Amino acid sequence: MIRLDGKQTSNEIKEEIKVTVSEMKARGERMPHLAAVLVGNDGASLTYVGSKVRSCEYVGFDSTLIRLEEDITEDALLAQIDTLNKDESLDGYIVQLPLPKHIDEEKILLAIDPKKDVDGFHPANFGRMALELDAFIPATPFGIMQLLERYKVPTSGKHCVVVGRSHIVGRPISILMSQKGPAGNATVTVAHSRTENLAELTRQADIIVMALGIPEYLTADMVKEGAAIIDVGITRVPNESHPKGYVIKGDVAFDEVAQKSSFITPVPGGVGPMTIAMLLKNTLLARQWNLS
Repeated sequence: MIRLDGKQTSNEIKEEIKVTVSEMKARGERMPHLAAVLVGNDGASLTYVGSKVRSCEYVGFDSTLIRLEEDITEDALLAQIDTLNKDESLDGYIVQLPLPKHIDEEKILLAIDPKKDVDGFHPANFGRMALELDAFIPATPFGIMQLLERYKVPTSGKHCVVVGRSHIVGRPISILMSQKGPAGNATVTVAHSRTENLAELTRQADIIVMALGIPEYLTADMVKEGAAIIDVGITRVPNESHPKGYVIKGDVAFDEVAQKSSFITPVPGGVGPMTIAMLLKNTLLARQWNLS
């Protein structure tokens, strides 16, 4: 069994980006610039955005954090997005989700200029990705593809079962793995919460991508010997004996499934760390596309 180490791989990608940025700086070019819009004071969002800002500093990007009050109106937020769309010093930006309930997330995401949509959530980028054109790929699926490629996980001709159909992970990874490429050419089945006899499907799979959001749902009896397992799930499970009062669990019962798998991502330390690294990679791509 080979553990797909997202922490190590994300650090390698950051080092690669750092070298590219140093070369840009030596040529006198403007540094890539990423902005993050944070509405309110959600603890998890604050932690995540803070990590993005630190990562930008590490690789040499310029970064801007725009903090807005929880009670900001939808029109005021749209005005802020319009300002960012027109800011020529800015290569890409993200609007941290979730947004307050009085704001229509879909309307906000549609207002983002697709050329600056480094989260890859805009329909224009999703459509370009599906057509195998240059596009910003959502960071989590992009990270999964990088793990598969860098660890040389066999995918060509393999049967991949993706459990979950969200627009952020399940749907895009199912498209990417069916496309031509070093981590593609798989035959993909998309399953979800309404799928009947899910265990029958997963037992046939050479590769399983779990993005269901139910802790330890995938057990050893649902997996065939030698399968590759990608666990996207991340759930806080209450645990009074832990100093934080909770533990992080993935969608896979790791200890038992790992014994049957050829490759597996741990939680934490698997897919999660890749997300920020791929956001940085998308920002670098935005800068390079702006130069061309």
